[in-house]
Amino acid sequence: MSHSLEIKRVFDAPRDLVFKAWTEPERLAQWWGPEGFVAPVVEFDMRPGGLWRACLRGPDGTNLWQHGVCHQIVPPEFLAYSFIWDDDPSLEMLVSVQFVERGEQTEMIFAQRLFKSAEQRDSHQGGWSSSFNRLTAYLAS
Repeated sequence: MSHSLEIKRVFDAPRDLVFKAWTEPERLAQWWGPEGFVAPVVEFDMRPGGLWRACLRGPDGTNLWQHGVCHQIVPPEFLAYSFIWDDDPSLEMLVSVQFVERGEQTEMIFAQRLFKSAEQRDSHQGGWSSSFNRLTAYLAS
């Protein structure tokens, strides 16, 4: 299970705002999940040991539940948490997100690791990339 994923993006938004978009449930609900999905439930208690839970609803109405635990948070620089799909609770992946100030922009360095397979990693890469497109649009609004 050594498969890992890294995605870097630069957003035209200040670091504080990008960090809030990742850590405030009402903001997360605006972009969490791939394009075409909605997030009717987003609960994030972003403090070490805090729990998070979210539901992604697909275009066909299917609900995909996910949850985890916040491991580390350093506002507005860093966030680390576990990521578990409810339908596969035996697999606990780890996510870290670093936020780097680049003048008026913010570079986000997203990493997820401990995938079962390259196929699973590639599926997540597509989903996260689509979610980050939504995050770009949210930050622009």
